[in-house]
Amino acid sequence: MTCEKQKKPIKPPVTASVLADITQRIVEKVKPEKIILFGSYAYGKPGKDSDLDLFIVKKTKLRSKKRYGLVSDALFPRLIPMDFVIRTPGEIKSRLKNFDPFLQDIISNGKVLYEKG
Repeated sequence: MTCEKQKKPIKPPVTASVLADITQRIVEKVKPEKIILFGSYAYGKPGKDSDLDLFIVKKTKLRSKKRYGLVSDALFPRLIPMDFVIRTPGEIKSRLKNFDPFLQDIISNGKVLYEKG
């Protein structure tokens, strides 16, 4: 019996072009107010197992699960591992009022990829 190691699929490098494509897909299908890159790719220290972290601001009445589905559908198929957080402007205002350190870090250190004009 032979034991073959299953190879991980090779993920493409995250370049400015790849980020622009991801941003465009979200903008076209989700119509957000803002998209912010945060985490290791924003701070310049991604490792080989790093994923892409996106914070998306969208005016919506949809529940969290539906919002996630909307963004997930816009990014299908995903060749790069990604995490995204989707919040409404009201949720952001409330969290900042309560000094949410996670959100404060994203706003202070993240890179804005898109902002509705």
